[in-house]
Amino acid sequence: MKNKIAFALTMGIITTGIISFSLIAINLGFTENFLKVWTKSWALAYILVIPAILIIGPRVQKVIDRKIK
Repeated sequence: MKNKIAFALTMGIITTGIISFSLIAINLGFTENFLKVWTKSWALAYILVIPAILIIGPRVQKVIDRKIK
C-alpha cells in the first residue's frame, strides 16, 4: 500500500505539472502572472488527481486486466 501511495503522489506531481504548465502556456502564454496562475492550477489539479489515482486507478486496472486476458 505504501508503494501505491508513493506512486500516486509522484505521478500526480509529474503529470499535473506537465499538463497544467502546457495548457496554461498555450492558453495564456508566458505572461507576468504565469507562475502564479500555474502554481495555483497545479495545486488544484494535484489535490484532485491523487484521490482519482488511488480510487479510480485500481478499478481501471482490474478492467484492463480482464480485457487483456
